Amino acid sequence: MPDVRLRGGEVDGLRLHYIVEGRGPAVILLHGLGGFAASWRHNIPALARRATVYALDLPGFGTSAKPHGPYHLPWFARALDGFVETLGLPPAALVGHSLGGAVAVAYALTRPARVERLALVGACVPGFGFHPSWIYRLVALRGVGEALALLGSAALFKAVLARCFHAPARAEVDFFVDHEYAERASGPARAAYLATLRGVRADFEARARDYRRALATLDLPVLLIHGRQDRVVPPVHCAEVVEAFPHAGVRWLDACGHFPQIEHAPAVNGWLSDFLVGRPAPR
Repeated sequence: MPDVRLRGGEVDGLRLHYIVEGRGPAVILLHGLGGFAASWRHNIPALARRATVYALDLPGFGTSAKPHGPYHLPWFARALDGFVETLGLPPAALVGHSLGGAVAVAYALTRPARVERLALVGACVPGFGFHPSWIYRLVALRGVGEALALLGSAALFKAVLARCFHAPARAEVDFFVDHEYAERASGPARAAYLATLRGVRADFEARARDYRRALATLDLPVLLIHGRQDRVVPPVHCAEVVEAFPHAGVRWLDACGHFPQIEHAPAVNGWLSDFLVGRPAPR
């Protein structure tokens, strides 16, 4: 699992960790808040049968660098652009889960020629009525978040994460929290997490109208996949988003929470494989 140092602009020298597997059209997987490249482990082998799959640790997460930075959507989009540019990738399909969906949308809006199609899995999309839970709003408060971060533990993280699944499997929750735990729970990692909460919240609140207007002009095939029991990003958010894209369709999953790609991996892998290799978005 290699690392790459980005070149150019404000992300010059930024180190990103990534996984690459397969051969074919380029597909980039973007994890959600608190996630990491290997959290796509149920999906990478299936997609790699028909594509070259790149799953990366976004800056501030996993084992990628955790610099002081704004951690807002445009900054994540610039880091993704640096990744594409440094590796010399052709126009790619993007798959974003949760916050990764917002990053994918921000990138597609700023670099549309580099994105062939867009798949959003349990995604939150700026410009629509997404309201984080009270606990996320609390953690985002300056001072409060820092104090609460000192109290965090693996057991607490697992209890919170389990609530994101419709029927949590202990092995999945354990892997999601325990993988590279020391680095992902370090001081710089917790600071990056809090900075992301605050930076992205500003995008969703202050720039909502700009994003919504821009999305109406995005001429790309878009597939949304969403769990009907998602308590993190409510289904109503997905229903609003699919109406805003000019060329979008949605696949709903019953008995599914916030992680369709884990909770219903075979179905999601089939839908993504068909969509990402060039078939039209389902209507």
